[in-house]
Amino acid sequence: MIDNKVDIEISADILANWQEIVNILSEIVRVPAALIMRFMDPYIEVFISSESEGNPYHPGDKEVLFGSGIYCETVLKTQDKLLVPDALADVNWKNSPDVNLNMISYLGFPILLPNKTPFGTICVLDNKANEYSKTTEKLMMQLRSLIESHLEMIYINQRLGDKNKKLTDYLMELQAFRGLVPICANCKSIRDNQNNWHPIEHYLIKHPVADFSHGICPECMKKLYPKFKGRS
Repeated sequence: MIDNKVDIEISADILANWQEIVNILSEIVRVPAALIMRFMDPYIEVFISSESEGNPYHPGDKEVLFGSGIYCETVLKTQDKLLVPDALADVNWKNSPDVNLNMISYLGFPILLPNKTPFGTICVLDNKANEYSKTTEKLMMQLRSLIESHLEMIYINQRLGDKNKKLTDYLMELQAFRGLVPICANCKSIRDNQNNWHPIEHYLIKHPVADFSHGICPECMKKLYPKFKGRS
């Protein structure tokens, strides 16, 4: 079962950026369709579609994901790359609904939300057999990473903007992020690698991937433990 319970609201600026990503991708790879698909349980939706000639997919097109038989269903189930060089020559794919749109080759990668559940996929499709190159794969993985970084920043900004959420609750949500960052147990300032302390909001915008340990910043040490003010 696929779960994606993180609510992500994507701004117009980000959407425009993603549109440019798929437009450039379809042009570089020379295929009629480059897509960003979004999973909104129980549906899979064409979220962003390249503005390329011969593209049969349109933003807003959607269908129930499970049992659909489309290429992206397998990507989301396995959370791994899928390459279908020629669906017409593949017994597992010759009856795919995408074949009915004359999209007989496919390369796609999963896009994950900050909690590591599926957001959707980034994929390219061709109306002819296509093995796709390792360079294409590397390009798509880089673009996927860029999209995931956008999603991570959106997630953080939305959480910081939630005035009704306690800071301690917010910090607990971030425990799934990578890294280990000392945070002052009193004022919640965060210490960087240069031993400088920053307000949490400033630090998280620049370092969205972090786990936290507790410490005491110099200012709070002076206030709370004046006897030990010489220690850091």
